[in-house]
Amino acid sequence: MATPTTLPATFVSGAVLTAAQQNDLRGAFRVLQVVTGTTIEPVTNSTTTPEDTTLTQTITPTSTSSKVLVLVNHTECYKSAGNAETSMSLYLFRGGVAIGGTVSQLYTGTALVLVSNANITVLDSPATTSAVTYKTQFWNSQTAATVGVQTNGTKSTIILMEISA
Repeated sequence: MATPTTLPATFVSGAVLTAAQQNDLRGAFRVLQVVTGTTIEPVTNSTTTPEDTTLTQTITPTSTSSKVLVLVNHTECYKSAGNAETSMSLYLFRGGVAIGGTVSQLYTGTALVLVSNANITVLDSPATTSAVTYKTQFWNSQTAATVGVQTNGTKSTIILMEISA
């Protein structure tokens, strides 16, 4: 992959870039591929044990120096009214490693039913050209209540964008 190391530190009006500089500029930091995954399957969890949300997608980077921009939109995240101290934790995993997420989603300190969307954005550096799978998991912070995602069969989305380095 081209890198922008031969680019001028500043640009001056009227200056012309060399062919090598133009190629470096064109090759650096561009989107190489985009893959999208969706799910509409409702999933609930009444425990403090992480559970898959059914939102998952795999990408195979073309270079070990590539970054993967991960954009997650989980729809209709739900918390039942069973416990005022309940909240939902939602995390993004690469393989079995948590790389980002939200803690205390839907917490209010009251025993209200709550529904909201949740988003996660992570710029990851998987450093591989092998297939990499991203997925989300969620769990309940307390017992005596239920949390869920895609509650009414709404569509959640994960977008993976390989960015050249």
